[in-house]
Amino acid sequence: MSQSERIAEIQRAVSETAGLDGWLFYDFRVSDPLAYRVLQLDPTRHVTRRWYYWIPSRGSAVKLMHAIEPHVLDGLPGETRLYAGCEEQQAQLRRLLRNVTHVAMQYSPMNAVPYISRVDAGTVELIRGFGIEVVSSADLVQRFEAVWDDRQLASHKYAAKKLRRIVDEAFAHVRRRIAARKKLTEYDLQQFILSRIHAHKLITATPPIAAVNAHSADPHYGPAPKGSARIKNGDLVLIDLWAKQPKAGSVYADITWTGFVGNEIPARQREIFTIVRDARDAALNFVRAQVSSGRFPCGWEVDEVCRSVIRKAGYSERFVHRTGHSIGEEVHGNGANIDSFETKDNRRLMPRTCFSIEPGIYLPREFGIRSELDVYLSDREAHVFGQPVQTELVPILS
Repeated sequence: MSQSERIAEIQRAVSETAGLDGWLFYDFRVSDPLAYRVLQLDPTRHVTRRWYYWIPSRGSAVKLMHAIEPHVLDGLPGETRLYAGCEEQQAQLRRLLRNVTHVAMQYSPMNAVPYISRVDAGTVELIRGFGIEVVSSADLVQRFEAVWDDRQLASHKYAAKKLRRIVDEAFAHVRRRIAARKKLTEYDLQQFILSRIHAHKLITATPPIAAVNAHSADPHYGPAPKGSARIKNGDLVLIDLWAKQPKAGSVYADITWTGFVGNEIPARQREIFTIVRDARDAALNFVRAQVSSGRFPCGWEVDEVCRSVIRKAGYSERFVHRTGHSIGEEVHGNGANIDSFETKDNRRLMPRTCFSIEPGIYLPREFGIRSELDVYLSDREAHVFGQPVQTELVPILS
């Protein structure tokens, strides 16, 4: 898609948003990476001054740039206007937004969705000083950042299938090392998983998680090369792995599994896993029922369904993060998150987007259980790839 076609598509989306006069993009030294992605700009280009790009609901787009950098928005359609001094910049911006009352920007009220809060407070104050209401571009960003095309969906299916295979390979590796009485640490297991990710022709921005016992109660634990725990008989093992194909535009898959090094899983660990699994499945079933009826729920609604299961079981204080996150070209994407806890994400889930559902219960000094799957929404269905999903704790030595 050319940039002109992209801008035409953005303008259609803006015109379909009730009460919105246009979408104002602003950047200073790549302070808003979302602007570069949505507008299909090169983020490595040398830019040292503020620029604005105005896409009205009707009419032609306008570029406002500093006089010494008149080419930074080359390729984008629209009239070019230049400024030099600060007073001229503000006067030009005021003129640009004449007769405008509501403008979308990368802004989130009270910083509720930090993924979207890219425009600094001073710039928001400047626009408001013109008598204009600044509204969040969150749903517009989601439409252009989180919605997948067919090629991206295919890349997710591929990654999910490979990650699911790597889970089995990882637990088999633990089984072999334990049976052979050979030393295996969390870091060793992490590096094995990483090697399998590469062997399956996938890439990852950061290494996977491999954690045992009390370390699994730390949701973002990362084993170090020195000092990580040894994995032995009787240990609970949690692995969290994410990866994507190396092709441009490919998207991530992200899953978490837990297993027990032994044949007989302790009742306490089985109980906690069952609660987490049931919470995960309650959220998934809610999404499926809603989408099949033609309604796309908000991210906070799905979180609340999941969280209520853990709350009723008496472990609400041990579920210390949101239920899930948007998935895209980054493992934590820019669409709606499954969250009523860290924020109240009131963005509606959209067709052709993907998100994780990953509740967890974390018991300090004991262990933690998290179960994660990815949900892709079509027009009337919620799909989970990388089957089969985990339904019981894996007895690694069985």
